[in-house]
Amino acid sequence: MNKILSLFDESFVIDLFTKEVLPHYPAFKSVSRVKIKAHKNLIWETTYHVVIGFSTYFLKANGEEVKIPIFCSAHSEETRDNVYQALKYLWRAHLPTKFIDIPDPLFYSEYFQGTFYRGLRGHNLLHYIKQQDFRAVKQLVPLAAKLFARLHRLPTAEAVNFNPLNSRIATVVPGVNRIQEEVLARYHGKYQPVLRQFYDYFIAREEKYFVDGGASALIHGDAHPENILATGIKRLGLIDFTDMCLGDPARDVGSFLQQLDYKIIGKTGEAGQAKAVKKLFLDTYLSAAKQELTPEFQARIDLYYNWTTLRTAIFWLLKFEHDEARANVLLEQIKNNLPM
Repeated sequence: MNKILSLFDESFVIDLFTKEVLPHYPAFKSVSRVKIKAHKNLIWETTYHVVIGFSTYFLKANGEEVKIPIFCSAHSEETRDNVYQALKYLWRAHLPTKFIDIPDPLFYSEYFQGTFYRGLRGHNLLHYIKQQDFRAVKQLVPLAAKLFARLHRLPTAEAVNFNPLNSRIATVVPGVNRIQEEVLARYHGKYQPVLRQFYDYFIAREEKYFVDGGASALIHGDAHPENILATGIKRLGLIDFTDMCLGDPARDVGSFLQQLDYKIIGKTGEAGQAKAVKKLFLDTYLSAAKQELTPEFQARIDLYYNWTTLRTAIFWLLKFEHDEARANVLLEQIKNNLPM
């Protein structure tokens, strides 16, 4: 039996949380019950990639139950200890503020290669985009910009590189060569020239920045609307720290701008709103980061905007129910954007 299935057994989870989580909450005397829900449920014979939510009910001495959301991110082939260490660092570095929330790391399990953490409650930014609630979107986006600016200013001297492979375009999992192989196998070379041209361009431009002495910052590494939550009035949360690493801060900016564009236009058709929301995000980020929008910084933002567009196109080419038409629209956008 795949060992990860133990985390879908309530009795097992209650025993595990009694040992590992209950000591974090001395106000409670026991774990009374747990409701389990898989948010990512990729389980094979012996391997797995899961994100599991546990609505965990703790019992006070007076008999009152209190529900706390706990999550586990686990992967049989990739340690998730980096997530645990990243969250611990961010708490030590005081990233959470009066308007920023992040998950609270509880423990790391070597057996499951999983990090367990107290989760956040709230709808994500994509929810409000889908609802076409642009009032809420325009309240959250400036907060997101300030959050990324604050993250990028954190001292890196004490921060290890929590995910070194994610630091450069050339090595982001699954890697350029693996992507090329998978696209080749499915499409028999149809997309190889354009993919190689794009990747060579992106990798060379990024490497030039670092060779020329460009500074690294702590970046989220997967900046998109689903990882931003509205956690309260004028509060937002940041989730999913698997890809946190040291890299070019323009990457978070460019990736987030591309995803705002792609999601707003794709879900609502409102190109004008997309333009306004992107401007709001970038203007707020520049102000909070005390960063001037020089031609060089704009070029780096554009680099990562187009790279994220390429990653989205590859997603449509390689997903099980692939969609070449959607991928080709994105590839054409990149061709039109790049000075090649």
